[in-house]
Order: sequence, then C-alpha cells, then structure tokens
Amino acid sequence: MAGHLTREAASKKWAIERKGTTYVVRPRFSINEGVPLLILLRDMTKLAQTRREVSRIIHSKQILANSKVVKDDKNNLLLFDTLSILPLKKSYRIELSENGKFFLKEIKENEADKKIAKVINKKILKGKKTQLNLSDGRNFLSDIKCNMNDSVLVSLKEGKIEKCIPLKEKAKVIVFAGKHLGKYGEVISINEKEKNAKIKFGDKEISILINQIMAVEE
Repeated sequence: MAGHLTREAASKKWAIERKGTTYVVRPRFSINEGVPLLILLRDMTKLAQTRREVSRIIHSKQILANSKVVKDDKNNLLLFDTLSILPLKKSYRIELSENGKFFLKEIKENEADKKIAKVINKKILKGKKTQLNLSDGRNFLSDIKCNMNDSVLVSLKEGKIEKCIPLKEKAKVIVFAGKHLGKYGEVISINEKEKNAKIKFGDKEISILINQIMAVEE
C-alpha cells in the first residue's frame, strides 16, 4: 500500500512490538536513521495511546525537538537529537542501546539544547570560509578547526558549533552502523589508508570502518 510501512518492514532499531497492527507510521525521511515522533510519544514514552492523542499533544505546542516546537508526528528524531516535554519538565536524548535499539535517555533540562553530530564533509567556500556538513543534515560555517570524521558539539538554541571532538587515539566512540551497532568503545589506532579504526570494547579489540563510528568524547 503506497505511503504505508508494514510493521515487519520498520527499522529494527525501533523499539516497537513486531506483532500488532499491520502498518506503522512511515517517517518523512530515512527509515533507518531515526525514530518518528509518533513512535517516541506513543510507544516509547507512553505519553499517548493513540495517534489522535499524539496529534492533540503536538498541537498544544508543548513538545520540543532540538529546542524547536514540533508540528508533524512523522518527523524523525536522529541519534543524539533531543526531545523535551514541557508540561512534565522532562527532556530526553535519542541514544542507541547495546542491542542496537533506539531508546530515550533522560537528561537535564539544560542539556536539551546541545547535541553531537559527525562531520561527513568539509568545504572551503569563497572568502576562505569553512563549511562543515554534519550527519544530521545540518551545515555550518565555522572557524573552529575540525576535520572530516571528527564530531562537533552543536548549540541548538544559538545555532552554532561550540567545539570539535576529534576522532583520534583514546577518543570515546559509538558504533552507529554495522554488526557492532550500539557499542561504545575507545580508539586504539586509526588507519586512514584502510579507512578503519581499531576500537577497544572491554577486553576486545575490533577493526571497524571509520564511517560506522562517531566520536563522542576525547
């Protein structure tokens, strides 16, 4: 059925029951990279039981995604995006569990206007200005020195990059794709030629493609 998404075809990263109604909401973009607001509010926070109730909550303008009022229950929230429920004075961050499922981690209210994203492209524009293109679709002109595959901390309220988080030895990273999805580890070494990094997970060391990891701390 055009425009619909079967429950079985939904992303395995979504924490939803696989049995139930035939169809689930189809996100506006990228089924695998995030979670639709409807799933977050109804299935994960249990703030509502039906789509109609979710619509009512959204229309109250009391739900913020990345510090902005949300308007569409099909909009995806991506990894490390933030969700704020103003009447409850609760804020959450979208994270990945070790079994590769998105979940909501409760955070402090003042943390909801910041998020981490990966630098997937870097361009030098006219006037020698540097544009950083991020994994969540945002683009920034910034004087902060940062390279492709590094991460940045973004101030959502101010709409600017606060700092660079380099992908380097001893950096803390999360694996956001591939069979080790959801695991956190520490960089042992980076092989730029082979485009992979050796990551330490507990007492194991595993080589993972650079484009499957994101630096979250130095």
